[in-house]
Amino acid sequence: MNISGFATLCRTVRLSHALSFFSLKTFFKILIIGLLTSLVITVIILASVPPVSRDALTHHLAVPKLYLQHGGMFEIPSLKFSYYPMNLDLLYMIPLFFGNDIIPKFIHFIFALLTAFLIFRYLKNRLDSIYGLLGVLFFLSLPVIIKLSTTVYVDLGLIFFSAAALIYFLKWIENQFKLKYLIISSVYCGLALGTKFNGLIVFFLLTLFVPFIYSRVMRNEAHPRPQRAFGYGVLFMLSALLIYSPWMIRSYIWTNNPVYPLYNNWFNSKPAALTVVEPGDETNPDSELINPKRAAKQPAGKFGHFLIRKLIFQEAWWQTALIPIRIFFEGRDDTPKYFDGKLNPFLFFFPFFAFYKLKTNSPILKIEKKALLLFAVLYLLFAFFQTDMRIRYIAPIIAPLTILSVFGLHELMMLIQKQASVSFRRICTGCVSAVVILLVGMNFAYIVGEFKKVDPMSYLSGQVDRDAYIRKHRPEYSAIQFANRNLAENAGIFCFFLGNRRYYSDREMYFDINLFQRIVQKADSPEKILSDIKNKGMTHLLIKYKQFNDWANSDFNIDEKKMMNAFFNEQVKLLFSEDGYGLYQLEPQKPVLTLK
Repeated sequence: MNISGFATLCRTVRLSHALSFFSLKTFFKILIIGLLTSLVITVIILASVPPVSRDALTHHLAVPKLYLQHGGMFEIPSLKFSYYPMNLDLLYMIPLFFGNDIIPKFIHFIFALLTAFLIFRYLKNRLDSIYGLLGVLFFLSLPVIIKLSTTVYVDLGLIFFSAAALIYFLKWIENQFKLKYLIISSVYCGLALGTKFNGLIVFFLLTLFVPFIYSRVMRNEAHPRPQRAFGYGVLFMLSALLIYSPWMIRSYIWTNNPVYPLYNNWFNSKPAALTVVEPGDETNPDSELINPKRAAKQPAGKFGHFLIRKLIFQEAWWQTALIPIRIFFEGRDDTPKYFDGKLNPFLFFFPFFAFYKLKTNSPILKIEKKALLLFAVLYLLFAFFQTDMRIRYIAPIIAPLTILSVFGLHELMMLIQKQASVSFRRICTGCVSAVVILLVGMNFAYIVGEFKKVDPMSYLSGQVDRDAYIRKHRPEYSAIQFANRNLAENAGIFCFFLGNRRYYSDREMYFDINLFQRIVQKADSPEKILSDIKNKGMTHLLIKYKQFNDWANSDFNIDEKKMMNAFFNEQVKLLFSEDGYGLYQLEPQKPVLTLK
């Protein structure tokens, strides 16, 4: 073979390898896009059923419904959720106005898609489109994201606004501190504040990050100007607060506290009266609930929630200390002991590899990786020390950890490609690919489980109608339907152990078991119990039998129990009973005439 022929052969081999590599990249793109398409379709199907999730029925749909019935926003002292910031809840009012309560789920899901777009664009610019698509797949398939995408909550809005604030903060650094990126970041931070109170942590961290990172980057300049770092921090803080200010003003007018009910003792010498609502969702047999009477006796200090975990969940100190790690492995839906949500182990393992050979990264990328990690770690620790852990409470760390996970996967693959042995590279690549497939497969296995639990096809196919579907998931619905159809419009229903779920009721509902307990303890007769309840504007009782009986047996003495028995025998009338719930009318029973 002559030299010319050998050169032609080499060009042919290189072209063949290039075509092979191009085909492989195209195959991966098509595969990931196919998985994402099926994922989005599945979420749409899962979301296309009537809302039955607890927070939707207690808050995110219930409060907008009350506002629509009232003709505008008004103070509801008995419902603490009505004092929360409501950026997304106001969006939900639009479809509710037209009588549709399923569309709010899709509005919520849109924020997951927007966050996925942010992740894709960032990773595409830093790595390539394949890793960008992998980041989208990692994020959207996470169990907690799937769960949130099919419910009427607000956490996906918080995730999006927090991620956007963080990414535009990084853009501000990358673009040599151009003011417009800092302003955009602060606007998104303000929107996060107006979505959920957890946004306060985002606001606090980014407000500290702005002067700190500016000072770090500019410390080697001839004129570092520390006053400018401080000025940027103040500008960021004021801009974010300006966006959040409508909710601050509303709360201040109502309660003299701009962040009510948080930190109320700071703003009011005497805490404002607020109804103490009953415990959470008792309808789920897997829920592990804290006895409110028992929990109230615990010290209300900084570590109160740690003591509660020890007493109620029987956790050893080391188990509680490991919660920031356990959340990536032990999450379980509807179970407070296991954080009421589910993440994926890749969010814990892969970020470590993102910092392999960090010195070889560009200066900007070093700062970005460190900022992403610092934000996630500080947010997680802040939430861990402030409240009992729930996955939703740390939702803003999911996007930065997803980005770091993809960086880690990229660094791991680059490390493998540098190995001399072709067979060793293939083995390592196969092992890493298998791990990724396994971890992502765990997410898809969760989706299959959700499909079985939600059972959307029975509703979408017409096998069950709307009422039957809701009744299947919310057994109190039958009693609420009866009340809507048969009680006067001005009826007031005193509810016991409904988990504060009021959305489907067209009659006013009251949730305060402590009020009922006080009435019974002060009363000297069944008639007195009746009159005191009626004086509060209540005309009916709606009771979940099992929980009410358990509570009464544990929290009342013998004399109080006798009085309650007389009250239910003589002063109320059973109107409806089904699925473990009873609806009673407050009405003295006439004595039966006995002939002698």
